[in-house]
Amino acid sequence: MLEMRPVETLAERTAGLTSPKIAKRVRGLSDRAIAWLFITPTMLLLLAINIFPLIWTIRLSFTNYKANRPNAPIKWLGVERYSDLLSDPDIWHGMQVTARFVVSTVAIETVLGFALAYLIDRKFRGHGFWTTVILIPMMLSPAVVGNFWTFLYQPQTGLFNYIIAFFTGVDPSSFQMIGDVRLAPWSIVIVDVWMWTPYVMLICLAGLRSIPDYIYEAAEVDRASKWRQFWSITLPLALPFIMLAVLFRGIENFKMFDMVNLLTNGGPGSTTELASITLKREAFEKWTTGYSSAFAVILFVTIFGLANIYVKALNRVKQK
Repeated sequence: MLEMRPVETLAERTAGLTSPKIAKRVRGLSDRAIAWLFITPTMLLLLAINIFPLIWTIRLSFTNYKANRPNAPIKWLGVERYSDLLSDPDIWHGMQVTARFVVSTVAIETVLGFALAYLIDRKFRGHGFWTTVILIPMMLSPAVVGNFWTFLYQPQTGLFNYIIAFFTGVDPSSFQMIGDVRLAPWSIVIVDVWMWTPYVMLICLAGLRSIPDYIYEAAEVDRASKWRQFWSITLPLALPFIMLAVLFRGIENFKMFDMVNLLTNGGPGSTTELASITLKREAFEKWTTGYSSAFAVILFVTIFGLANIYVKALNRVKQK
């Protein structure tokens, strides 16, 4: 007969890996206590990095605190900062510019990303190589992309104007993408679409690859056309993944800063001044820390509220 060894508890296994003095203390702990012992440092670190700055920002939003005058007396203003923000036309202008940027980029990236994913899912010859090529822009740093496209947009030396001139016949020096009021918003849309469409493509491709083949086989037995298969099978089953890509890109573009700051810095004028650019000006140029903290809280609540509503809609789609 084989001897049955008693099952070691988590505390006993942990004690076997430690020094004798610590082992005596560890053996007296339950598995639940050992688990809390391991996860507590991580939880404290997350609280210190995420929760504390948020609470501190909310507190500053009710004061007249300025970071460049830390020793000045702090006055409690209550909700005055929030009322000033909601009545400031510059803030509303920045929110409108941000909304237009988010809607434009997310719509174009979703359409192009799903189209590319649908083509690559056909698994044609060399599809692995072309998938890698398409993913290259996503691998670059936003700082590199911003500087790279700033050079491309130069009217005298950049290639972008000459490419447009080649197809349209216009003078390449007759327009400036980042210097024209009408074209500057589209200049940042083009760069964002170029960089992040591969990200949407990956998520959509995962959704397409998750559709079982037997569903298409059953549709072919029923003599359903390719167009009918696309609208009745492909699109409905891939819709949760498409919505997930929209959620991720919407959140990221709502708080977009680095690439726009390098390309246009909000200009010309305030044509491309997103909410994040306005927040930077208030916090680090005007040094109105309390005011900018209130604006940051409003942005956080806006993103969190819209994302929460969207996630509920996504869950309903997944349950169908």
